[in-house]
Amino acid sequence: MTRCWRWRVSPAVHELAVCQALMQQVEGIARDKGAHRVTAVTVRIGPLSGVEPELLEQAFPLAAAGSVAETAGLVIETLPIRVRCDTCGAETEVSPNRLVCGDCGDWHTHVTSGDEMLLASLQLITDEDTAHV
Repeated sequence: MTRCWRWRVSPAVHELAVCQALMQQVEGIARDKGAHRVTAVTVRIGPLSGVEPELLEQAFPLAAAGSVAETAGLVIETLPIRVRCDTCGAETEVSPNRLVCGDCGDWHTHVTSGDEMLLASLQLITDEDTAHV
């Protein structure tokens, strides 16, 4: 008899993986800059990035445990969604469920901002002093 198991994966599993990849970047930058501690990590997240900020905040302490960013705070800045119109060339800010040109109303647009997650800055503690990257 064969049994099929259904696994319910929490959405936070995705954000944990994102945080783990983020911590690899943070560790590499801290090492390159000679930092022994990171006190703040600032990320910029667009609404279309597929990353839930609340879940990222929950996953961050788990991913940062035992690293140079173990006691760091996570600062999340939200990016706007912007599109460029293929018809009139305008670049306008739009809502997630209405990706049409804000000037002419045409739907032939391309997202230029709002679908990314960026590591914006780190607050580092080095042997010399505090550095901001």
